[in-house]
Amino acid sequence: MATTQQSSTKQDILKYLLKHDKGTALELADALDVSPQAIRRHLKDLEAEELILYSSLAESAMGRPQHIYRLTRSGRDRLQKVSGYGQFTVELLDTLAETVGHDQVSTILRKQWERKAQEYRERVGGGSLQQRVTALVELRKAEGYMAECHSVEHGSLANVDNLKEGYILMEHNCAISNVAESFPSVCGHELEMFGAVLPDCTVERTHWIINGEHRCGYLVQARSPQVN
Repeated sequence: MATTQQSSTKQDILKYLLKHDKGTALELADALDVSPQAIRRHLKDLEAEELILYSSLAESAMGRPQHIYRLTRSGRDRLQKVSGYGQFTVELLDTLAETVGHDQVSTILRKQWERKAQEYRERVGGGSLQQRVTALVELRKAEGYMAECHSVEHGSLANVDNLKEGYILMEHNCAISNVAESFPSVCGHELEMFGAVLPDCTVERTHWIINGEHRCGYLVQARSPQVN
């Protein structure tokens, strides 16, 4: 039982660092409601597994250096469940690109995202914008994305002008990151897909993992009604 609990706590540490990009032992202890001593033991184990790394800041008031912890690539991969299937997908796309050309591969990927958009629209259904965005987030979670959404007034873009209704959709990991790194055009298709799922909205990218940020983010805004 204790081993299972320790594994769960370590997983929670990795998830916290994925979502927040970084954290100290005390911040982790407070967020996870675990003693600082236990957190430090878990951090030491995760560092030994090369799932996290740290940088040191100036000494704290207690006279010890403060460590800021972040995920390594292996830590991200652990959470994103990268498998041989993901690598196989990249290699298959590489082979297709060599055989039929990158333009043809891009066309194939676009068609796949169009099919995914249709599937999402059918499953998201009607309802208010809030209900549809929430349903979309749940679908993304089921597919391996650590997704969440907030209304704009509670998000970091609360100063957007003339916003009638809007939401910040965040994905703290990318379930297809290995594909996106080799074929970044899939990210453009993904953005188009969100727009197709929510046709009465504009969807803009605000954060992008491929650009070195620790999450992907989208601003979803209801379109202003047409004036006749």
